[in-house]
Amino acid sequence: MINIGNYRLKTNILLAPLSGCADLPFRLIMREYGAKFCFFEMIDANALQKNKKSLEMLKTTTKDRPIAGQLVGSDPDIMLSSAKEMIKHADIKFLDVNAACPVRKVIKKKAGAYLLKEPILLYKIIKKLSSNLDLPITVKLRIGYDRIDNKNIADISAGCEHNGASAIFVHGRTRTQGYSGPVEHSAIRSVKNAVSIPVFGSGNIFTPEQAKEMMEKTGCDGIIVARGAFGNPWIFKNILNYIKGKPLYQPTPEDRKKAAVKHIKYIMKYNASLPKGKIGLMRKAALWYMKSFHNAACLRKKINCAKSAEELIDMINSAECH
Repeated sequence: MINIGNYRLKTNILLAPLSGCADLPFRLIMREYGAKFCFFEMIDANALQKNKKSLEMLKTTTKDRPIAGQLVGSDPDIMLSSAKEMIKHADIKFLDVNAACPVRKVIKKKAGAYLLKEPILLYKIIKKLSSNLDLPITVKLRIGYDRIDNKNIADISAGCEHNGASAIFVHGRTRTQGYSGPVEHSAIRSVKNAVSIPVFGSGNIFTPEQAKEMMEKTGCDGIIVARGAFGNPWIFKNILNYIKGKPLYQPTPEDRKKAAVKHIKYIMKYNASLPKGKIGLMRKAALWYMKSFHNAACLRKKINCAKSAEELIDMINSAECH
């Protein structure tokens, strides 16, 4: 059990708020195979104010519980207004402030990882939300903007706690590293040593071994799984099994086919409001599961040319493994 403010979290392995990926079909698959707690996709606070279509990202079901939300933005008042809108439409257990996104269009808005350059503004956002909302506020950080500075990120983390943050999620790379290069475990440990609230490590968790290494080298209270879940919903149970010294589950080719087909059917069922983009989502999902199959390059080309869900499902079912 981990206490995040007044919420008692029953797991320390969470699914990250993956922008453009962690939609309802994705989360349902992850939950079926072992994820105990998920985030909605990251939502832009400004977009939520201007375009109510962003509320589509809050689509959920009773099976999609418990869940948290994450907002990205730079204006404290807009962040608060959008947070209230989110809470109105979804039963989120806590709300995360994104100060980690490295994408250029987010940085241009002085949001995401840009806030590491202006920690005073980050503190104002956390203070505004924590003072006006009746749920815990957390923050997602990177270990630096353009360089690794353990003392600086420790100081920023302490400032976040001082201004009302109930937990910190830390991606072990700088903004300029993006998603490549090594994860700096010592910087995450610096954050853990600087605060008394829970700290979760993130970055390069593609295997149970990497999950355990993250926890051992950083002393963090838990982890969040991001790209390591693509086509691998078994990772959550396997991380638990590995930590407990139990045998790992090795999904068979048939297991992968079954999960892929189920994922596509969930997209058909729950993404009906996105008819134009739906086939693109299906192709992306299919590719995640098909990486280890025979003649993968040829299969990938076929999947990218598929025109319908039925065609995709036929390709998956007829795919041969090595």
